[in-house]
Amino acid sequence: MNSTRLTMLGAALACAMMSAGCDDTHVVKTPVFQTGLAAFTNQASPFEKAFPRQYASYRQNDESTVMTEYNGSRNYQKHNDFNDKGWKHAQPYLKNLWLGYAFAYEYNAARGHTHAVEDILEIDRINRFNPQGKGNQPASCWNCKTPNMVQWVQKDGDKFWSRDFNELRENFNVTEESISCSTCHDTTNMEMKLYSIPLQDYLKRTGQDFDKMSRNEKRALMCGQCHVEYYFAKAPGTVPNKVTFPWDNGFDVEQVYEYYKDKGADNGPFVDFVHAVSGVKVLKAQHPEYETWKTGPHGTAGVTCADCHMPYQREDGKKFSSHWWTSPLKDAELRACRKCHADKTPEYLRGRVLDTQKKTFAQLLKAQEASVRAHEAVRLANEFTGEKNMDYDKLMAEAREMTRKGQFFWDMVSAENGIGFHNPTRGLETLMRSMEYSQKAVELCLAATNGAIIEGVAGDIYKLVPPIREFSREMQMDPEALKSHKWLSYMKPVPKTEKVWDLNKRIK
Repeated sequence: MNSTRLTMLGAALACAMMSAGCDDTHVVKTPVFQTGLAAFTNQASPFEKAFPRQYASYRQNDESTVMTEYNGSRNYQKHNDFNDKGWKHAQPYLKNLWLGYAFAYEYNAARGHTHAVEDILEIDRINRFNPQGKGNQPASCWNCKTPNMVQWVQKDGDKFWSRDFNELRENFNVTEESISCSTCHDTTNMEMKLYSIPLQDYLKRTGQDFDKMSRNEKRALMCGQCHVEYYFAKAPGTVPNKVTFPWDNGFDVEQVYEYYKDKGADNGPFVDFVHAVSGVKVLKAQHPEYETWKTGPHGTAGVTCADCHMPYQREDGKKFSSHWWTSPLKDAELRACRKCHADKTPEYLRGRVLDTQKKTFAQLLKAQEASVRAHEAVRLANEFTGEKNMDYDKLMAEAREMTRKGQFFWDMVSAENGIGFHNPTRGLETLMRSMEYSQKAVELCLAATNGAIIEGVAGDIYKLVPPIREFSREMQMDPEALKSHKWLSYMKPVPKTEKVWDLNKRIK
């Protein structure tokens, strides 16, 4: 063999060895653990011994005081900017827009995931005053609060979803069995695992196999189990009250809205509640972080929720994912952001985030006000007794549809926890369309009444319809309290009763 061929052979072998070495360094090998824990270990503390660093970071979710500019860990009242129970950036018309639905009683910002069970047990949306102890909400409301869901559904099957929420209050440890390790992991070996039945249903419905997905897709879907828009099924042929994800048409807000058009109890439009003042059949959005992120700049670039909200850390030479699920803005150095944006200063990056949130929140308030004006226009047109347009019924049907659509589009941004940052373009576009639909509703009501209600809908909305500052289940027991606002007068008083539940203990 001549020297030239030897040289070429040596070079080829060297390249092959280098290539193999490079391949090894780029293959992510997920550690395999044998925890020794039983399947469905629902309590958090048993994991501390095997995973002390992850557990210590998980316990940081107990923190409930630190705020960022627009959000944070306090469970402040999201409509309230007038006392210390609220926050400086509030949406004052929330109680108006949800009047007739349990959200109007109380809607607070979520605290850390470790408080999920405690907070839902204390929220006024769940009836704690019913003498029979019923919560008047389906057990479906537990879906994203505790991994106990797995055993409950195994035990009851599809009957579970229509059980009363309060039937399960006393069945578990409030602080130990909140969102934790078994929400996302197979507790025997710590592999990622879906506990969410509605997400499993969606994947099956659309022919997707979680086990065959990339690691990045799986990491995103861990959060996509709960940080999503969803509804409780009502249509014929479905399991009553089963939590369902409305993604079959796609993730855009228009596609989700179209999905709901035939998902109601009579195969008509799905309805969460009928507005007490306008009679509009309303869709209540939940918290669509996953959908918003998926079509945003980070989602389309392959950056997952975990990259920003569970950044890698090092401690004593060990690398691990933080399990403090919180805003990257709470870190003065913005280290999660600078993993990718290493050429930018923390000050610059923080400024970019806050600028996006400031612009989004300003439009959010405008869309909220436009939605209130639309409901007021429908109310006035409903009650109008003068000479009506010959197409009054047709115009009013369209006005109610525009009011419904305007509120849903506003709510899909309002209920999302990124204040626009997860998808700035989509957030602003959605709010613009919300305002267009709400304004169209007002115009239709004016046409239906031949312009007669113009004085009731033109001008400062804060004077026409002031925000409802206070409203609760106890207030609805007091007929005099319902006279404090013209919209509250549409609510019927309920019998006065005492509170029967305190957290998970029955006290009456």
